[in-house]
Amino acid sequence: MSKGPRSFKPRKFNDAQSAFAAICEIYDANVTWLRESFFAFADGHMPKHRISACYPYIRVTTETATRADTRLSYGFVPRPGHYSTTITRPDIFDHYLMEQLRLLFLNHHEPIEIGVSDTPIPIHFALGEDFHLERDLSAEQINAMSNLFDQPNLDLMDDEVANGTHETKPGHDAPLSLFNAPRIDLSIMRLRHYTGTNARHFQNYVIYTNYQFYIDQFVRICRDIMAPTDNPELRAERLEYSSFVEPGNRITTNKNMADPGESDDPGLPLTRMPQMPAYHLKRKDGSGITMINIGVGPSNAKTITDHVAVLRPHAWLMLGHCAGLRNSQSLGDYVLAHGYLREDNVLYRDLHPSIPIPALSEIQISLERAVEHVTGLQGYDLKKIMRTGTVATVDDRNWELRPTLRQNLRLSQSRAIALDMESGTIAANGFRFRVPYGTLLCVSDRPLHGQLKLPGMADKFYRDRVDQHLQIGLLAMAMLREYGPERLHSRKLRSFNEVAFQ
Repeated sequence: MSKGPRSFKPRKFNDAQSAFAAICEIYDANVTWLRESFFAFADGHMPKHRISACYPYIRVTTETATRADTRLSYGFVPRPGHYSTTITRPDIFDHYLMEQLRLLFLNHHEPIEIGVSDTPIPIHFALGEDFHLERDLSAEQINAMSNLFDQPNLDLMDDEVANGTHETKPGHDAPLSLFNAPRIDLSIMRLRHYTGTNARHFQNYVIYTNYQFYIDQFVRICRDIMAPTDNPELRAERLEYSSFVEPGNRITTNKNMADPGESDDPGLPLTRMPQMPAYHLKRKDGSGITMINIGVGPSNAKTITDHVAVLRPHAWLMLGHCAGLRNSQSLGDYVLAHGYLREDNVLYRDLHPSIPIPALSEIQISLERAVEHVTGLQGYDLKKIMRTGTVATVDDRNWELRPTLRQNLRLSQSRAIALDMESGTIAANGFRFRVPYGTLLCVSDRPLHGQLKLPGMADKFYRDRVDQHLQIGLLAMAMLREYGPERLHSRKLRSFNEVAFQ
């Protein structure tokens, strides 16, 4: 084992590939040093000095604030100055970082500096999400850990940049990205905990749902896609995706593909399902579909989107059930949200409910076209099964038990057509984190009109509607993929002094 981490002097580059290679070199060397030092410590070799290594950084200095294409919402700094960010996990963010670096060169024509930051890599993050750090350590070793290795520091993991409350101190660089390396590493670890799958499997198009029925159908569809077939047309359709990953990192590769890019893996046996299990229908370029059962409630919705956001997906959708609030609605009708009455009470400190959450045209059009295609209804006839309007999101599952006058007034004043417990939170966090968002719900009960969600009624509804609803969501995601990220990442999601990275 070496006596210390390698020394890296700051270097400047004029192309994305060389800059990215330097990031990988620094990160891999420093993480390797930390891992080797920890394993030696775990074997009983007590180090004489503190073991520390830091994240790589990207820094750009520009005297202009130009951009080659004013239609794009990212890839440029807002004004002349110095900008930087720390970087982690280039193995996960390779495509993303290469694109951000390419755009910086394209827009500013300035060299980009790569070097070693002064932000330490916590040993927990260096070891990765598959390693249980304290599992084989003695009580004495655990007590010595904090004096020998850097620990996660929550002071470095806030969301001030995303919230628009960050103030750059005099003499310091302005932020280049929404999230720094420690904040990203924390979310990578949390994603493994909550979803049962590693961050490297997450795809750029994410569907959230609040019912396991949707997941069960998604799993059946994905397993069919992975199965071999002799039908040429069906085989061509199945070749769109390379593998399917389930909780425990169980990998099933596409048997119609000569080189899916990875191998079948039984993964780790689970004694119980994670809190919010995730399933990934993967493409080699990361543009596949991830589906997560977030359960019920705005707290879960905020928790998972707080962490998925660091992966910088191109879109996320909410597909779930809701209470229909209008007498003209029927069970099984669809609701396409174009606005939200946010009474979730989990985001008010970060994004006040008075701040409007706009509908995004690309998402709305894709969802409406997908409903038309799957149901066979078009134009005016689509109004028979779908309404567009405001969705109210609340934090009280038993909202129906409030006094009638109190519960109806705000819903009526807002013109709400449906109510749930997750959609407004997911859309608001998409707005907050600059991730394109949308909502398509299905009416499963009408409490204000005497149709309560009871076991028998619910079972019939699930059988009749879940498959169709999911097919609409999958088709909408395929349409959004065709739009491309440069069109999806709308300028309306960017603030006055926006960071350069998407």
